Amino acid sequence: MAAFDHLTLAIRNYHNAGNTTTIRTPLAVLAALFDRLGRYEPAATIAGFALSLFTAAAVPEITTAITHLRDVLGDQTYESLARKGEAMTTAELVTYAYDQIDQARTELNAVSE
Repeated sequence: MAAFDHLTLAIRNYHNAGNTTTIRTPLAVLAALFDRLGRYEPAATIAGFALSLFTAAAVPEITTAITHLRDVLGDQTYESLARKGEAMTTAELVTYAYDQIDQARTELNAVSE
């Protein structure tokens, strides 16, 4: 849960600042976290938006996550979801990320109760 809090704050700060380059870094971390949590479709969608040479260098886990997502989802499904994320505006992707974080929190809270 703390990871979601930190990522939400970072995404919000970069988005509010209009920093469309660096916002991809916490989004890449979020995609890798979603991959680890088994939330493969949102992970692939967010990875499609977040992946760049900069994020691959800053967050090497993103390339590992993408390799895993391709294995789990299949190349065709991964590419379709990644293209969906890549086509989103920053505002659309941020809204999507917040929604996915809220859903993951709800699921994790239900499991812990």
